[in-house]
Amino acid sequence: MEGLTRTWLLLVALTAATTTLAFFDGRVAAALLLVLAFLKARAILSGFLHLKRATGWIFVATVPLGIWLTVLFGLYAI
Repeated sequence: MEGLTRTWLLLVALTAATTTLAFFDGRVAAALLLVLAFLKARAILSGFLHLKRATGWIFVATVPLGIWLTVLFGLYAI
């Protein structure tokens, strides 16, 4: 299977999981939704933008994203 097709199927599966979690309420569901958002962003960055081939760039792109999503969850938990 081609890399772009695999990435697209992964995004479809993560979107289905996001839709399923949207029916739940609470902090655990919010944390899982943010984790799914992180995984989708990482899939897009590495699969479609091909950052996994560029040494170090996937790290540079995902660390600030992870920090931002952690801050968002912290604000939600307050």
